[in-house]
Amino acid sequence: MSTSLELTLRPAASPARHLPGDLAMWFFILAELTVFGLLILVFAVTQALQPQLFHSSRELLDSSTGLALTLSLLSSGLLAALAQEQVRRARGRRAAWLLLAALLSAGVYVALKLSEYAHLSDLGLGLEHNIFFTLYWILTGFHFLHVLLGMLILAWLAARCRRHAYGPANCSALESGVLYWHMVDLVWVLLFPLVYVLN
Repeated sequence: MSTSLELTLRPAASPARHLPGDLAMWFFILAELTVFGLLILVFAVTQALQPQLFHSSRELLDSSTGLALTLSLLSSGLLAALAQEQVRRARGRRAAWLLLAALLSAGVYVALKLSEYAHLSDLGLGLEHNIFFTLYWILTGFHFLHVLLGMLILAWLAARCRRHAYGPANCSALESGVLYWHMVDLVWVLLFPLVYVLN
């Protein structure tokens, strides 16, 4: 009797918490963030050394385009996070649609960025125009490549979700893909004010 009473009174064991995604993805993300961090540091130090050049060059960029780029990536990140939550509730089809919506939102970013690149090229503001635009093209171009890779990952995850390949107990690969996309979001949230706004 006392044994059963003890079992009744004993608090239920809480589910074990674990780091989302694969450990390898975390190492990859940390490596990528280190590279971005070094590039951002170079940009910030160079701006401190040549503030007037950076100020006049930054005025040639359209900050409203930068804001639209930011909103499109943040919307995509939110949709990817919602898709991950749907998988944890065993709703693979809903997750697939959310991932496709995230992919569409990311496509808006790509279209806007390519338009901006074309506009700057037409103005002669290429990689060799001055140090600001050299760093602009390197930073945003490196990030753009990560966006393209992230979109491939989102498309692959959406296809897998449609086939119900993930579930509440089997979503590590999905979590890794969404983590990568959040890294892409995070880096752009840092790049937007640094490149388009701050003087």
